[in-house]
Amino acid sequence: MNWYQKEISLIPRGRGFHLTTDEILGQIPEIKYIKTGMMHILIKHTSASITLNENYDPDVRSDMEKYFNKTVKENEPWYAHNSEGSDDMPAHIKSTMIGSSLTIPITNGKLNLGTWQGIYLCEHRNHAGSRKIVVTIFGEDQI
Repeated sequence: MNWYQKEISLIPRGRGFHLTTDEILGQIPEIKYIKTGMMHILIKHTSASITLNENYDPDVRSDMEKYFNKTVKENEPWYAHNSEGSDDMPAHIKSTMIGSSLTIPITNGKLNLGTWQGIYLCEHRNHAGSRKIVVTIFGEDQI
């Protein structure tokens, strides 16, 4: 059983739901060595999240953003945490709702995802920088 771990950075993006599967895989060539295993991803931020969802129709990402903006509104008078702007506390709430990690099976050197599944970076801030992700891969080697 082998283990690989590295911290990678995703390019800065505006607010929204962004398909990042290829960007992540491009930074972890070690996955090709794993016959059967798992990849764990942790986003190291409290105002962004990570999830799996539709990888084909961009309307899904747009609709997700609309839903979360309607559900978790900015400028609520009862938010005490607002020193970093009106999007800050809603970003923390959204990241808690969606989550900060994923675990995905690896089969024959590739992520074993469904046909229409992709990894989303869910950016909840209006003006965010690069996001850091820790990727841990473990499993048995390809022969």
